[in-house]
Amino acid sequence: MRYFFSICFFLIVQHISAQKVFSVQYSSQADVKVYVVKYESQADLLVYKVKYESQASDNNGKWFFTQYESQAKKKIFFVDYESQADVKIFFADYESKAGWKNASKKPLMY
Repeated sequence: MRYFFSICFFLIVQHISAQKVFSVQYSSQADVKVYVVKYESQADLLVYKVKYESQASDNNGKWFFTQYESQAKKKIFFVDYESQADVKIFFADYESKAGWKNASKKPLMY
């Protein structure tokens, strides 16, 4: 029975996606604070904004910005200073570039 619950938990965690995001107005409302860097080499995560919700299925840097907070898996706040950020992101021009460069920060988006 214990193994059954362990397997169920693992499968549920695998399907949770944090890539549907909503940008909140105040840092206190956010799950994750992000800072947009100027250069790709400075980023923890390369983000590609997808057009459709169905394209944002994994924690792989493909973000869909929801219209409503209740639709999002993660609420983010864009900070003004790098030192305030949990994650530094760079918006990629191509979908194929999306992904984590600093894997230690990946759990923040689960």
